[in-house]
Amino acid sequence: MTTFSAQRSSSTRILSLLLLTIGHLLLTACTGSTSTIPANSPGTSWQAGRVIDVKTGRSIDLPTFLVTLTRFDVVYLGEEHYNQHHIDAALTVLQTVLANDGRPVLTMEMFGWDGQPALDEYLTIPGQDRQTFLDQSRWKQNWGGAFDNYEPLVNFSRAHRIMLQAMNPPKPLIRQVVKVGLDEARKGQAWTEWGMDREDIVDDQAYRVRILDQLKRCHGGGSNEDYVRMYEASMVRDEGMAKTVTAALLTARQRPQDHTVILSYTGGGHIQFNLPIPKRVARRMDGQVAQATVYLASFDHTRIEDIQDLVHDGIADYVWLTPMSQQGPPQRCR
Repeated sequence: MTTFSAQRSSSTRILSLLLLTIGHLLLTACTGSTSTIPANSPGTSWQAGRVIDVKTGRSIDLPTFLVTLTRFDVVYLGEEHYNQHHIDAALTVLQTVLANDGRPVLTMEMFGWDGQPALDEYLTIPGQDRQTFLDQSRWKQNWGGAFDNYEPLVNFSRAHRIMLQAMNPPKPLIRQVVKVGLDEARKGQAWTEWGMDREDIVDDQAYRVRILDQLKRCHGGGSNEDYVRMYEASMVRDEGMAKTVTAALLTARQRPQDHTVILSYTGGGHIQFNLPIPKRVARRMDGQVAQATVYLASFDHTRIEDIQDLVHDGIADYVWLTPMSQQGPPQRCR
C-alpha cells in the first residue's frame, strides 16, 4: 500500500509540473537565431497593441497584421494563461475573420476530447445549463482553472455559430503516460479508445532538446525517469493537439467554397519555435498548409530585454504585445 501511494503521489506531482511547464513559454536565452532587432525598435515602436515581425524585428500596426492573418490556413495564438488581454486578442482575430467574409474554426487546449459532446450541445442547443455543461465537459478534470477566464471565447463561438474543437487528449490518457511511460501506455485500452493507436508519435530531436532543457532548468530535482515521462507526456499532448488541428483543416477543405481560418488557442509553450504543434501539423499535411504562429506577450517597458529575447530567439513568426495581466509579468525561468 505504501509503494502504491508513493507511486500515485509521484505521478500526480509529475503531471502537475508538466501542465504548469509546457503550457507556458519558459523565457530562456537561446542561440542560433537568424532574427535581427533594429536598435531603435524598443524605444520607438514597441508598446502594447503593436505586433513584431520576428524575421525583421520591425513593428507592425495591429489592423494591418490582423488582415494578414486572414490569409493563412492555420493561425496559432500562444497565450500566457489567465491573461484576459490574450482572450481579447483571440476574439479580435475571430471578429476580423468574420468581417472579411471568412469562416473561423476555433480549437482550444482548455478542453479535452472527452468533453467534445457536451461542448457541441452547449454551442448548438439553446437554454443549456452552464454548470451542467462544465460538469459534462469535464472542465475541472481536464483544465481545472476558472472557466470565467475562457468563457468569452465559448460564448462568442456560441453566438456566432463558430465550430469549437477540443484540442487536448483526455487527462486520464496523459496521466497514464506520466505514470507508466509511453511504451506501456500504448498497450492500454484508452490509447486505442481515443484512436491514438493509429497515430505516429514523432520524437523530434529539436523538440526533445527544447522541452527537456526547459523541464530540467525550471523543475530541478527530479529523476531522469521523471523527466523522460514528463517529456513523453508533453509529446503525446502536442501530437494529439496537432491531430485535432489537422482534422479541422481537412474538414474545412471539404468546403472549398468557404474561406476557413483555423484559430488554434493554446499556451505559448505549445507553439514555441514552431516545434510542438505547428511542425507536427505541417508533417501531417505533407507541408501543404499555410501557418502563422503568434506569441502573445505581456509588455512592460521596464522588461524590454525579455521581449528582445523572444524576438532574437525566433520564438514565433510574430510577437503580439499586450497589456499585462492582473498577476503582473510572467516569471523568467533561468
